[in-house]
Amino acid sequence: MANLGTTFDASTVDPASTYEVLPPGKYTVQIVNSEMRPTSNGLGQYLWLELDVLDGEHAGRKLFDRLNLVNANTQTVEIAQRTLSAICHATGKMQVTDSEQLHLIPLQADVTVQPPKNGYGESNKIRFRPLDQAPSAPKAAAPPRQQQSAPAKPAQSGGFANAPWKRSS
Repeated sequence: MANLGTTFDASTVDPASTYEVLPPGKYTVQIVNSEMRPTSNGLGQYLWLELDVLDGEHAGRKLFDRLNLVNANTQTVEIAQRTLSAICHATGKMQVTDSEQLHLIPLQADVTVQPPKNGYGESNKIRFRPLDQAPSAPKAAAPPRQQQSAPAKPAQSGGFANAPWKRSS
């Protein structure tokens, strides 16, 4: 028995809702929390990921994933590494030492629903991809050029820092 120290009034607090899987689809998400956790048998570790859905009718919902990065089964590790690589490619972070480097960067989650298995209910399976490139906005017409007596000097930008193909980090 545990004394709560006060009277808890459940009528003043909404009860926890049941977990429902997200319907299949493509969602814009971001990783908001992550940590390495031990596997249930204690012999390995997985990277636990918490993701927020950023837009659409399911904005604010959560998704979770586990990447078995330390495991005796090499195929399991390879699958986890491929998933982590997909996340890195989608976020533009090609070399990471801490999973927090992947936080708060929008990416696309291609979500499917896995049927119940091993005593567990339905679950979401996630594949990560870069966000679809939105069509570029039409460019405004350039103002008419004025006659110059001498050719204009090229801008001293210090390299390709502002090149359109260069991605800022």
